[in-house]
Amino acid sequence: MSIRLTGESAMTAFAAACAPVFCTGGLVFLEGTLGAGKTTFSRGLIQAMGHTGAVKSPTYTLVEDYQLADCHVCHFDLYRLGNAEELEFMGIRDYLDQNALCLIEWADKGAGVLPAADLVIHIADLGDSRELTWDANTDKGRDWAAQLAHIAGGLA
Repeated sequence: MSIRLTGESAMTAFAAACAPVFCTGGLVFLEGTLGAGKTTFSRGLIQAMGHTGAVKSPTYTLVEDYQLADCHVCHFDLYRLGNAEELEFMGIRDYLDQNALCLIEWADKGAGVLPAADLVIHIADLGDSRELTWDANTDKGRDWAAQLAHIAGGLA
């Protein structure tokens, strides 16, 4: 399934509609080129989950941690990661083991250390719009994918 979105507001609205799906925690990889909208999607999702402040890209800090009323979100950006082994030093397993929703941008930089994602969301930059597609790797991911397909169908 996929959805085509035009404009930042459409991306954040779709992400906000997806918030209830992801509140149970799990692992989501966000894939796309630089500027495709990975952080925009994350911002819409995290704010819809109850965060009232800014949601910035964790490009330099690698992770931003959001303890929200109904869920816990860890937003990672591995773009500047020099070596996947650095994830072990930063305690990646502690983040993954705490029933949080872990959103990981540039997950390919953590290959060999990161487990398979429950769901991978691909964001294709089509110039004036973005196309989001998703692939599930686990039972949880398949459940999420079905729910996202339902949401996308309702927005089409």
